[in-house]
Amino acid sequence: MRWNWQKPDWPHFTYDPECLKAAEARFLRGSGVIVGAMLHVDGDQKQALTIDLIAQEAVDSSAIEGEFLDRASVQSSLAKHLGIRADHRRANPAEAGAAELMANVWRTFADPLTEAMLFNWHAMLMSSRRDLAEVGCYRTSQEPMQIISGPLYVPRVHYEAPPSDHVPLQMAQFIKWFNDTAPNEATPLPALTRAGIAHIWFESIHPFEDGNGRLGRAIAEKALAQTIEQPSLTALAETIHQHKKDYYEQLHRGSLTNQVDEWLAWFAATALEAQERTLMRVRFLIAKTLMFQRLGGHINARQEKVLLRMFAEGLDGFKGGLSAKNYRTITDAATATVTRDLAELVKLGALKREGERKSTRYYLLLE
Repeated sequence: MRWNWQKPDWPHFTYDPECLKAAEARFLRGSGVIVGAMLHVDGDQKQALTIDLIAQEAVDSSAIEGEFLDRASVQSSLAKHLGIRADHRRANPAEAGAAELMANVWRTFADPLTEAMLFNWHAMLMSSRRDLAEVGCYRTSQEPMQIISGPLYVPRVHYEAPPSDHVPLQMAQFIKWFNDTAPNEATPLPALTRAGIAHIWFESIHPFEDGNGRLGRAIAEKALAQTIEQPSLTALAETIHQHKKDYYEQLHRGSLTNQVDEWLAWFAATALEAQERTLMRVRFLIAKTLMFQRLGGHINARQEKVLLRMFAEGLDGFKGGLSAKNYRTITDAATATVTRDLAELVKLGALKREGERKSTRYYLLLE
């Protein structure tokens, strides 16, 4: 009995609710803060931020599985699915499928989870795959569903899922539990606890031929969204991608037992980190608005172009900071003009300067 589903207590996961009490309260507070902060973002910017966050989730969720999508193409496709004006950038089938999945998760967050919904999600995600025998349905192959690494002659088995003929019943149990533990249902569970258990349970069943990781993370997002009663903007996949090695290690440990305190503690910490990153993005956008309101009429077109370019780099900004050379590349300005423009931006409180001479770098100075 090596795997969790082979143990007599499967699928009755055990944990100490007290261990997550503080994290659950912090998650709810953070959700309220994000909602409040979004009230200070105007309609167009809110729309752009929403598309940006959802697209980033799609890109990072695929990257966790080793599939790399073009972010701009996913954004464009996602905007079309959500009925928002977008450019005509052409997305490949994998990008279009990932965008369609995330748009559907966003729109149907409040709906109960169903087998038909999961089949639909899988068909969207795998629409470009011609190598899969089964798309939009559970796996049926009699071959063991294994997660392995290493050479074919000495493979290392990280996990083996339940046999295919067990999957329909296992999934029926899972779907019933997921819906019964939703807010206002028979046995509601707190957000992080429910999302964490849902993820490890779904991944343990591994019901599809491929795409289980991405669908499992979408289910976790759905669980979080149902608790806060609005589509989740938590950057969960993005944050998991940053901790990819730990994520797979924790999933492996979780696959060996149905006592899930360790897994839930890791998942909760990751979800809270993701929520904080989302809040930082919202505040970053507000700071951008405030800066351009304050600088209106005091900066020239070159300076505005450079500031917009710096904001476009996102929270982490230019790697290593903005240099005078960067400024010249962006604006085609002469060296003397660059020096003057940058000095003015520092004086106006838009940039802060660090270093000297060739090592001088500039960073956004945000309120």
